[in-house]
Amino acid sequence: MNNSISPLDGRYSSSIEDLIPYFSEMALMRYRLEIEIEYLIKLSNEKAIKELRPISNKQKKELQKIYLGFDVKDAKRIKKIEKTTNHDVKAIEYFIREKVNKSLHPWIHFALTSEDINNLSYTLMWKNALEKVFSPILTSLNDEIKKLSIKYNAASMLSMTHGQPATPTTFGKELAVFYSRLNRQANQINKHLFLGKFGGATGTWSTHHTTYPKVNWIQFAKKFIGSFGLEPNLITTQIEPHDSLAESYHQIIRVNSILTDLCRDFWYYISRGILEQKKVKGEVGSSAMPHKINPIQFENAEGNMGISNALLNHLATKLPVSRMQRDLTDSTVLRNQGVAMGHSTLAMKNILKGLKRIRINQPQLNAELNNHWEVLAEAIQTILRKNGNQDAYEKLKELTRGHNINQKSLASFIMDLDISQVEKKQLLKLTPHDYIGLASKIARLK
Repeated sequence: MNNSISPLDGRYSSSIEDLIPYFSEMALMRYRLEIEIEYLIKLSNEKAIKELRPISNKQKKELQKIYLGFDVKDAKRIKKIEKTTNHDVKAIEYFIREKVNKSLHPWIHFALTSEDINNLSYTLMWKNALEKVFSPILTSLNDEIKKLSIKYNAASMLSMTHGQPATPTTFGKELAVFYSRLNRQANQINKHLFLGKFGGATGTWSTHHTTYPKVNWIQFAKKFIGSFGLEPNLITTQIEPHDSLAESYHQIIRVNSILTDLCRDFWYYISRGILEQKKVKGEVGSSAMPHKINPIQFENAEGNMGISNALLNHLATKLPVSRMQRDLTDSTVLRNQGVAMGHSTLAMKNILKGLKRIRINQPQLNAELNNHWEVLAEAIQTILRKNGNQDAYEKLKELTRGHNINQKSLASFIMDLDISQVEKKQLLKLTPHDYIGLASKIARLK
């Protein structure tokens, strides 16, 4: 129990704790420290900067310990400094000063603007969390979907189009659709390139060039940004325009939307009774109705993905817009990217739990199919078309639309058709259970 306002830090904290190293305030400080210190080391290696002596390997390791060994005590010290500076990046600079020899003080944050540090830090936070937390969970979730798809590849199921009985499918094939969609998005996420900027107050390297005109600052920036696994964006204002981050946010929006689609389908499958949920000992479904096993994992996930998408949509549309060389509206907005990923991560973990407790209800699947022989009308009218019958659709419409059709009435209709005996036998053998086309094969196309 705690007094957190956000449910991510309160009720759901244990479910998203693996994101803390990437999105907490302390994590942001650590990323900023890493950028500042690695810049200082890189700067010392520039031969044209004679006033700064090259940093030895021993000194380098000592400097890197500042961010590699960063702890709560250090974070509290930075917050204390910030109370005086009222500037979070300047507090990082002063903190480093406390840790290094005075001869290095002038070179900490040399010729930089805060955005040089921030854009790299926020981008790395998002990129690393995607790689280390989000993508592995998405992979586990999609692996579970694939496993269920193969397991139930031949489990015949009544389809619904517009909420009405339609051509049967298999449960495995329907799951294969979600697997395929998510796999496509996962591939895009894994291939996505993130941009970084390091060009000073207005993206011109003005003070860099004025102070050390012999240094190839563009090449310096390319190498420095590239050392973090980012693509250099050399044409910017004071800020990196956030377009590559926005693109990544949209990728997660699409994942959330696909999974929302899955959650709603599963909710209806459970409501129809064709899916059952395993009972969990001690679990309560309703405070008033003891019989209930609610689809809470899928409902929780749908709600959290909605919150995630609301935040991501705002991030993706707001961040690329900045007045002239820059305004500061991106600063407070960017702090919420971890919240957006947190809600999506929580949702995926709930879906994974939900998938692990479902099983098909074969008797109900059979009952639905047996109650809807009219779905074979599509096959019959297509055979009639093959035989040149111009009124095939209309004949089946008259027979089936708004009527209860069973095996007997459909067989009687087939026997009166002007088609070959071979085709009559073919249609008479057909049942809603086996009118699934290539569904079973499709479910295994992975």
